Amino acid sequence: MSRPGIAAVLSFFIPGLGQIYNGDIFRGLIWLIITPGFWLGTGGLLGWVCHFISAATAHNRAEDKERMRSFPVRVV
Repeated sequence: MSRPGIAAVLSFFIPGLGQIYNGDIFRGLIWLIITPGFWLGTGGLLGWVCHFISAATAHNRAEDKERMRSFPVRVV
């Protein structure tokens, strides 16, 4: 069970780690690859943007997963 706050903090400090914590391994690896590229390619300006976006998406994904556990879909 992933918690949105923990996922966001993990992804803020190391982009992609929150996604991996949520179980989204591929998404996490993408963030781990993209963020250093933005840090180096823009001289650090867009690196911070990636940190914030990664944290926000990890948080939202964890909330979605919690919501899906609370309200399972029933197939008739």
